[in-house]
Amino acid sequence: MQQLEISPDIDFHSETYKDAYSRINAIVIEGELEANANYQRLAELLPESKDDLLGLAKMESRHMKGFQACGRNLQVTPDMEFAKQFFAELHQNFQIAAAEGRIVTCLLIQSLIIECFAISAYNIYIPVADDFARKITEGVVKDEYLHLNFGEEWLKANFESSKAELEEANRQNLPIVWRMLNQVETDARVLGMEKEALVEDFMISYGEALSNIGFGPRDIMRMSAHGLAAA
Repeated sequence: MQQLEISPDIDFHSETYKDAYSRINAIVIEGELEANANYQRLAELLPESKDDLLGLAKMESRHMKGFQACGRNLQVTPDMEFAKQFFAELHQNFQIAAAEGRIVTCLLIQSLIIECFAISAYNIYIPVADDFARKITEGVVKDEYLHLNFGEEWLKANFESSKAELEEANRQNLPIVWRMLNQVETDARVLGMEKEALVEDFMISYGEALSNIGFGPRDIMRMSAHGLAAA
């Protein structure tokens, strides 16, 4: 994983930092809130895995509270309206897929795209975080790998029947990630996080997840290109 050296001149209490943090903090809070709702919805769609999925939903709720505490620690009010708009496209696509019973698409959005996005962002953030937020985020990352693993295992077990829908869902949703990254590039840099590092870490995590499910190297390169074309 690519990491950044913590900059000695990051002032966690400057107005510039706190302004950028109000949006980044809101994004992680909203992301965990939506993940909680998504896993609850998946529990309805996959009753045989209901207990596991509800357990993941509870974990996301705990993460959300942890990130709310990070904002309070820096005396920052998260810009939740911004965060809702930030996730709007992925949120809508998940809701449509869930309403149509497209479990594979729901799992790709939540268990692969969103979890890999979160893992990469948290990995890049940890070295440049304030002490309080670092401890919270380190704990969250360990849990996120469990969430990624659920989606990987289910899709691996159902790979042949899921492959075509996975490719279509990837085509529709991966470009959204790059638009999201572009939207927060400036704020992330204020926090010491470079977009190039975020992109690299995401591509590694997402590629590994696709490989674990059953896709070969050529398929992964082709599928990843749908995102890079929009970067």
